[in-house]
Amino acid sequence: MLDAFKRTHPEHACLGGLLLSERLCSQAHTRGNDSLGDRRNNLTPNEFEGTPVLCVDTTAYKFDLVWPSLRVLARSSPSDKYVLVTGIINSKLSKNREVVAVTGDGTNDAPALKAADVGFAMGIAGTDVAKNASDIILTDDNFTSIVKACMWGRNVYDSISKFLQFQLTVNVVAVMLCFIGSCAHGASPLRAVPMLWVNLIMDTFASLALATEPPTTDLLNRKPYGRTKPLISRTMLKNIIGHSVYQMVVMLIILFYGQTLFKLDEASYDTDDPTTHGTILFNAFVWMQIFNEINSRKCHGERNVFKGIFNNYIFVGVIVGTTCAQIVLIQFGGHAFSTKGLNWYEWLICVAIGAFELIWGQVVASIPKTIIPSGMRLGTQPFTQEEATQARMLWMRSLKRVQHQIRVANAFKRAGHERHRRLSLLAEASSNSLKSNPSDASQAHWWTKKSSDSDIKLRGMKPASQPLLEGDEDDTNV
Repeated sequence: MLDAFKRTHPEHACLGGLLLSERLCSQAHTRGNDSLGDRRNNLTPNEFEGTPVLCVDTTAYKFDLVWPSLRVLARSSPSDKYVLVTGIINSKLSKNREVVAVTGDGTNDAPALKAADVGFAMGIAGTDVAKNASDIILTDDNFTSIVKACMWGRNVYDSISKFLQFQLTVNVVAVMLCFIGSCAHGASPLRAVPMLWVNLIMDTFASLALATEPPTTDLLNRKPYGRTKPLISRTMLKNIIGHSVYQMVVMLIILFYGQTLFKLDEASYDTDDPTTHGTILFNAFVWMQIFNEINSRKCHGERNVFKGIFNNYIFVGVIVGTTCAQIVLIQFGGHAFSTKGLNWYEWLICVAIGAFELIWGQVVASIPKTIIPSGMRLGTQPFTQEEATQARMLWMRSLKRVQHQIRVANAFKRAGHERHRRLSLLAEASSNSLKSNPSDASQAHWWTKKSSDSDIKLRGMKPASQPLLEGDEDDTNV
């Protein structure tokens, strides 16, 4: 379609991208308006098949009647573009405020670019003023790049949601398990080094695996996220609670009844040495997180969690690497990792417990999200301008405080190095003098430390311009 338009209208080839992006935006449930300025004053409505060109009356009481059906605003001045943007933003026609994006390349477009929620500037034909006033620069001057920006934006939002869903599940289970175990037996079921490995899985590896999902065109089939949409939706909260309940039940059964179920000699809380009971507890917990990481690839109630999994090589590499590292830690960790080698039956039980996470994920997906009260959603209230300013000031103040502490630490570090260097030179010079005159060693005075100022100095030493020892005029000077 784009090539055919360029062949039939070579003088307006750039508008082909506009028509194609209009189709794609419609698919993504977004609406596009075009404000034609001096560059396209000679265009006629016939060049936009099926697209109405309307004359806008900018009076307040008529504006809401016009802009929903507006697609092209011909012969518009910079003030018309600014009125169009601010009018849509301040419109009370819909329940939620509209999110407005503006594209521009000229200096006159700067006010509209600045007033819009998102400003797109042309990287090739755009002026420096327009680029500075915009938020995103289209380096190829192609309108279809706006659709790519929407797709990547939704992908980033989904990546954050996936990571939060996985992270909160692991945190809830780990904290509750350590708390209950400490209260019941006086010690945490997960030792220090295994807990560090769990933190490494849920922080570093999970962020690499879940935040590197490539965007797909399926993202455009969903409606855009609202300005007041909660960061943790009811679907995410349902998944977090559902998987946390399953993992907690399994962990508590292994903790309190694992010694009987697996016919073990001693429990993990009876000794400080590595035990089979504690190793099974730790191994089952990690395997549940590995399979739950696969479940976390979908955070909107989708059932096929394996769809497109092989398109993300980093995710596959993280899962395989975590699995291999877990096997090595369990079988060969020993006292360093508080683990003891397991037999094939114990391994089978741990892996089966983790794999059941996939089946449990389908059960949780079948539960309607309406069972979660809407008031339990987190992050529904947007930041006001005053709160955003206060948060920015607090961030800058904390950053300056950290920078000041780093400068103070570096100053002390440099002073310590300089003092050490001087003392090393004095010690070396004194040693050389004593070696050259061993008969006069009784005349040397040794270093003492002053208790008042905790400083080290030399007593009885002559100035640097004189020899260190009496009667030796040719010795090395400091």
